[in-house]
Amino acid sequence: MQGFVLSRHNQDTEQGINLIYWLVTDDGPVCLRQTKQESVCFLPASAQPHAQKLLQSMGLSKSIWRLEAIALKTFQQEPAVALYMTNHKLFQQTCSVLRDAGIGLMEQDIQPQERYLMERFISASLVADAHPTNGELNDVRVKSSDFVPTIKAISLDIETTMDGKTIHSIAVYGKQGDTPVERVWLHWPKHMDNGAVASVPGYTRVCSNERQLLKQFSQWLQEYDPDAIIGWAVVQFDFQILCARARELGVRLRLGRGGEEIRWRAGQGNRPAKLYMPGRVALDGIEVMRSATWQFESFALENVAQQLLGRGKDITKPQDRGEEIQRMYRQEPDSLVRYNLEDCRLVWDIFIKADLMAFLIERARLTGLPMDRVGGSSQAFDHLYLPRLHRQGYVAPAFASGQAGESPGGFVMDSKPGLYRNVLVLDFKSLYPSIIRSFKIDPLGLIQGLQEVDAISGYKGAQFSRTQTVLPDIISDLWAARDVAKANNNTPLSTSIKIVMNSCYGVLGSSVCRFYDQRLASSITMRGHSVLNQTKDLIQQQGMQVIYGDTDSVFVWLGEEPLALEQVQAQGNALAQSLNEWWTRHLTQEFGLKSHLEIEFETYFSRFVMPTIRGQETGSKKRYAGVTVAPDGKQKLLFKGLEQVRTDWTKLARELQAELYQRIFNDEPYLDLIKPLLQQVRSGKLDHKLVYRKRLRRPLADYQKNVPPHVQAARKAEAWRLNNNLPSAYTNGGWIEYVITLTGPEPLEIGPVNYDYEHYIERQIEPVVDGILPFLNDSFANITEHQLGLF
Repeated sequence: MQGFVLSRHNQDTEQGINLIYWLVTDDGPVCLRQTKQESVCFLPASAQPHAQKLLQSMGLSKSIWRLEAIALKTFQQEPAVALYMTNHKLFQQTCSVLRDAGIGLMEQDIQPQERYLMERFISASLVADAHPTNGELNDVRVKSSDFVPTIKAISLDIETTMDGKTIHSIAVYGKQGDTPVERVWLHWPKHMDNGAVASVPGYTRVCSNERQLLKQFSQWLQEYDPDAIIGWAVVQFDFQILCARARELGVRLRLGRGGEEIRWRAGQGNRPAKLYMPGRVALDGIEVMRSATWQFESFALENVAQQLLGRGKDITKPQDRGEEIQRMYRQEPDSLVRYNLEDCRLVWDIFIKADLMAFLIERARLTGLPMDRVGGSSQAFDHLYLPRLHRQGYVAPAFASGQAGESPGGFVMDSKPGLYRNVLVLDFKSLYPSIIRSFKIDPLGLIQGLQEVDAISGYKGAQFSRTQTVLPDIISDLWAARDVAKANNNTPLSTSIKIVMNSCYGVLGSSVCRFYDQRLASSITMRGHSVLNQTKDLIQQQGMQVIYGDTDSVFVWLGEEPLALEQVQAQGNALAQSLNEWWTRHLTQEFGLKSHLEIEFETYFSRFVMPTIRGQETGSKKRYAGVTVAPDGKQKLLFKGLEQVRTDWTKLARELQAELYQRIFNDEPYLDLIKPLLQQVRSGKLDHKLVYRKRLRRPLADYQKNVPPHVQAARKAEAWRLNNNLPSAYTNGGWIEYVITLTGPEPLEIGPVNYDYEHYIERQIEPVVDGILPFLNDSFANITEHQLGLF
């Protein structure tokens, strides 16, 4: 039998620890139990006598724990000892006692249900040597497989009172084949007008109280039996409310498989809220999209839906949404039901459009991360690295035990500002992973290399073994798998692999990683600096000029002479080939290594501008624009880091920059664009384009010393809403739209007047114009004051 691990938990029993895995199979859900298991951690053999005394002093039964010599060493080359315990809760308590006594423990944070899979090289898909009986498997042998599941999902959304203390309705949406699954449970107390619910859609179930609402929803969900419940902030909001109301009303929400009651736990610090729901996963669309590297100006459902689907919520203004929902509930319950269901449908369609379920499946199959895991780069790294490290004869080091210190970040060259023609961008393909492969940068390799005479030199005193490594082999396997995925057009898998490969540097460079050592991170980034600088020198030796470079890219100016597209492509490909050949020779001759560095001709800009830092002559960094030309000749205007792609600039500035730059790149006149624009602004014809939109990243009361304009506007909006008996909209943060008037910032929702047009001309139009006109010996002052600029 083949299956896919959907959820995993552990359970303490008198006979030992039970590991419980719920699997998705082609024949339905299966519960796999591996009984009589143990939790384990490691400690240096020299600490064994001290640990033995402490364990004995705790009065623990000898049947619960044992210390055992093993054939593994620490990174300090000392024999390691394993502590095994048959009760995980006592194991955690014991580890705290040992740590408090100064005993350095290793790998004590690895949960037994994770270690069981990890040590068998099982990420998510497995095959068992037996078939289930009544949906259960107990104590069977399992190994890794290539099984790809079909996940049965349902989209969930709830509507509540403004304070979240009463649920108005619960909606679900999904599909079985091509048939929609639609259901809404509407809370409609007996004292309310029954005539108002006579016209609700046929998929509605009217419930006279919340207890009935929750019980009917729970029963339906158990019968429908989905693997995944998707939503928008579904864990942070929907399940929090559902669990809170169930607890208040004395209803046991048995939404987990096997009749398990679900439990919600609030997040702490940067840790998100968690939901205990064995046999199912709750997937928050916002976090899934972030994990899959999607980027939006705002992750509000309305914004994401509009951009991906071309449609949005029925109530588009967030500050009005709460009050409108209450009005619909009281006066038009049929409208509320449709609104509630449409939110579910939007989330469902976003998951389909962005192929998010396939991404999560491939990520789990690759890294071992549960589908509902948010973040998890370190956990994924451990899953791939630790079992291979153990087979090399070592246990992982204790946290924060490596050499401390700062490591430099990615390299950014000083730019040469100007307006150019014919600029090529050459990118190193996955530079940091290729540096890890080429120079064998690796935690184990560092420990071994420091003892070897012919080791590979790194930075800050690092030496890396040529033969005993782990991470370079992992990267090589991932690289090959990504090439296959790309060849098969498997975008979810290709994306997952790219994220994992690129996260390896981030994990090693994080001081909270168990393998952190500044020599590791520095040997990656400083080698990157060296590679980019050497590449720049090689290009300029061929008579071309490098005008900018950033982390893994170099921008090469070919000169101002007109060039045919075929010439540019030939020159770019030839340049990339010559550089790759040089690096291959150099690594062989200088280090005796095989080069995995590969630079590609990535982008051609027919026109390109590198601006200066505002108010200075120094070239900017990470800010440029140009016209890219694809191999088929298709042109596209591209902005990076400039006002046109900055959400904190007005629509006026963004549209002006796009049009102005396009004209200049096309050698078209621009005076007839700027002068009329100033007249339109001053006449009030463009007021709708003067709106700032900024995010309040903290509760409103937290802004004390520095009170920026958007906070001032939000406070005025709160006062206005209070005076008009409207609910708070910004107390806990959020997005605020405002304009600048002659009396200061004013929120858009109160209908501001007396716009400060000179503010917009000075702060929005002038910076955009002067970002490019000086390269044409012109300026905003020249245009508006008819005087010569000093350039």
